[in-house]
Amino acid sequence: MLTRNMAVRAGVLLAALAPATAFAATASSTLNVDATVTANCTVSTSALSFGNVDPLGGSDVDASGGITVTCTNGTDWSAAAGIGSGSGASFAERRMSVGADLLAYNIYTDAGRTSVWGDGTGATDTIDSTGTGAVQNVTVYGRVPSGQTSVPPGGYSDTVAVTVTYN
Repeated sequence: MLTRNMAVRAGVLLAALAPATAFAATASSTLNVDATVTANCTVSTSALSFGNVDPLGGSDVDASGGITVTCTNGTDWSAAAGIGSGSGASFAERRMSVGADLLAYNIYTDAGRTSVWGDGTGATDTIDSTGTGAVQNVTVYGRVPSGQTSVPPGGYSDTVAVTVTYN
């Protein structure tokens, strides 16, 4: 038979073994997250190669090349071209060279070859667009005008700086 003392001890023992009621507390806050996406562009070119030019042929020689521009979505950009490195070159007449010999040519922004690609000054145009975040391919058009009958044979070349300005 269970005595009162034993019952009290059993109750104390059961109370000790029973899980204690936990009192949980919480605290909270917020975490601010931010980033700034900056405008950025990259540019590359594909050659404007005229191939074989016959100065006695009596015809202009046309070719096309290109620029590839990739800009952050929504970024306005403008591509300008320099005059090249040929002696006496200008936007009116760029010049390829081999040694001291020169072959006149020009680069245009349109297939009709009426808008000279330059820096936007004088009678030149730039190529303007807005970035999409994807590659944008732009064709440029070249022409070696006929009538250069005194040009000797050779491998003529020029280097034209292409600059993309963006904001």
